[in-house]
Amino acid sequence: MARLVAVANQKGGVAKTTTVHALAYALAGLGRRVLMVDFDPQADLTFCTGLDRASFKSSMYEVLRGDVRATDACVPLSCSDRLDVLPATFDLFVAEVDLAPQIGREYALARALAPLRDSYDFVLIDCPPSLGLLTVNALTAADDVVIPTQCETLSDRGISQLLELVGDVHMFTNPALQVRGIIATMFDHHTTHNRSVLAELRNRHGIPVFEPPVRRTIRFAEATPTGMCLLEYAPGSAASESYRRLAETIDAGVAADSRFLSPGSPVLVRDRFQGRWTDGFDIAEVRGSEYVVRRLSDDSILPGRFKPEEIRQGVRAVSNWA
Repeated sequence: MARLVAVANQKGGVAKTTTVHALAYALAGLGRRVLMVDFDPQADLTFCTGLDRASFKSSMYEVLRGDVRATDACVPLSCSDRLDVLPATFDLFVAEVDLAPQIGREYALARALAPLRDSYDFVLIDCPPSLGLLTVNALTAADDVVIPTQCETLSDRGISQLLELVGDVHMFTNPALQVRGIIATMFDHHTTHNRSVLAELRNRHGIPVFEPPVRRTIRFAEATPTGMCLLEYAPGSAASESYRRLAETIDAGVAADSRFLSPGSPVLVRDRFQGRWTDGFDIAEVRGSEYVVRRLSDDSILPGRFKPEEIRQGVRAVSNWA
């Protein structure tokens, strides 16, 4: 079952799209099946992957409206048989207006992506540069959030506001959401300011900062109009190597999260239909690599057995990747 990772920052121009594209390509290189979800109305990820509006019939907007199933809107990429993209168009700007009056509007993306979870190892969501309803949907659907940021003062300030939103989402719509860490992007190790902000990031927000930072390079801009990922266009660059190492860290962290749980361990359970996590359960019994789960409110046993990816340890006991 796929791990959903929201790549978010309310500040624009911090390499969210580049990070999604590069991490997806690097994870595919590790043998993982990866879906990139373009959830930004600017549709930059769709453009960066080389797709134009004529090359696909349906987009994320039609999926959110319920007109098209997400499984039918995914487009395979020619660069890898392990990479797909769920494209976006400017129509996605209208989605927040359409969703606003709906009951359960925060769960629209989670419901849409639930049928895809068994088809991929990772789903990476490119979030819009805002704290609006689309970002709330992405965080509600996600298992984890990763925050790219430039090592500059204005970018750093936006992280605190995003973390406040994450706290609200964790409280009201997604108790299993975890902030996995910050990725420092467009890092220039020659400048005192960049080095100073990077050092402050490690202490200020109380969350991990992934290593290594991603070096600034003109190769990002050069790769974009070609429709190629940075790792294809400049595979030997320092930035490409950074993203490969970050992908290895993320992949290893997911494997570590599937660690053995013993009877009595508090867990959250994912709804198999809507993709939502719910707390109030523990492990009743371990049967091989699967688990029997008990509801704490009435001591009843849930039907069926659960795989490690369908449950998560209580949030206070969860480890971090970095």
